[in-house]
Amino acid sequence: MASKVYFANLRATSKNTNISTKLRKLFDKAKIGDILAKGDQTAIKLHFGEKGSHAYIHPVFVRQIVDKVKEKGGQPFLTDTNTLYAGSRTNSVDHMVTAIENGFAYSVVGAPIIIADGLYSKNSIDVPVHQKNFATVKIAGDIYNANAMIVLSHFKGHVMSGFGGTIKNLAMGCASAAGKQIQHSDAKPEVIDKHCIGCSVCAKWCPADAITIQGGKTKIDLEKCIGCGECTTACHKRAIKVQWKTDTKVFLEKMAEYALGAVANKQGKVAYMNFVMNVTPLCDCVPWSDTPIVPDVGILASFDPVAIDRASYDLVNSQQGLHDSELSCNHEAGKDKFQGVHKDVDGAYILEYGEKIGLGTNHYELISIDS
Repeated sequence: MASKVYFANLRATSKNTNISTKLRKLFDKAKIGDILAKGDQTAIKLHFGEKGSHAYIHPVFVRQIVDKVKEKGGQPFLTDTNTLYAGSRTNSVDHMVTAIENGFAYSVVGAPIIIADGLYSKNSIDVPVHQKNFATVKIAGDIYNANAMIVLSHFKGHVMSGFGGTIKNLAMGCASAAGKQIQHSDAKPEVIDKHCIGCSVCAKWCPADAITIQGGKTKIDLEKCIGCGECTTACHKRAIKVQWKTDTKVFLEKMAEYALGAVANKQGKVAYMNFVMNVTPLCDCVPWSDTPIVPDVGILASFDPVAIDRASYDLVNSQQGLHDSELSCNHEAGKDKFQGVHKDVDGAYILEYGEKIGLGTNHYELISIDS
């Protein structure tokens, strides 16, 4: 059975057709408010953008969703999780400062910011998924504990997954830093001795008792190590190397399984919106925003994370690619634009695998609210 995906284009000729008005209309036409009950603590999951990036979802657009949630009696808060890589969002303090500097102050968006995995990404819940790669996944505690969630995703390219939209926002964006590490790699951690101060924080967080301090330096017993990534994220000195190397298909499978875990306790209480505009070749995690690879397309809404990403992917690929961009080939309408940038990644595999594990369906009915 096809899932409904609602679509608003970006044409505007009056105040009644500007993007803010269309967002409110899209919210109503898709009946997103139906997931909310009075008093629901509602997570509005988005990406605040790295310092130096500007292609993330505009705070004024986010404000429209905040106001609609309030109209329905919900209590909205904006949320994301801390990053695994070194940047401007590795802990909650820096993360909130970055969010505010990027325009997400309360006076603009009308909702508080809560970094869902805590100060140093230790607020995490192990959620059962019982899938091929994971029995359980590590989901940020305040996302897990929210009554409802509206996921706002900037649809764009990504160097490891080909593209990033709703599924990636759920998978990486709702995981603790340790969960992010597990998704990225199966490799065991390595200690960088020159950075290690022997503080033993990593040993405290190791669930397998695989870490000891010897001669003032961290030692990891690789026979005991289960590769959970807790030590990597616990070390504030970055003395335990983040492992990025992974098989692309396995990486995409892991993300789909994490996305499944992110919504496992919220049946009927999650809605999704994809902003297919500023379709940059890389994620908003990099501290810059390159020229888009296609013209702006529109905004989509659905209750199905696979269907909304499939529709977004198809709409991007139906565009004529922009030549003055990172797109090196596949400029023609109908060609895969993301493989035109990241030629070795078949990003569509995550959609196939997501359907296989019950996350959603690739069959969709696109319903324009502009007609």
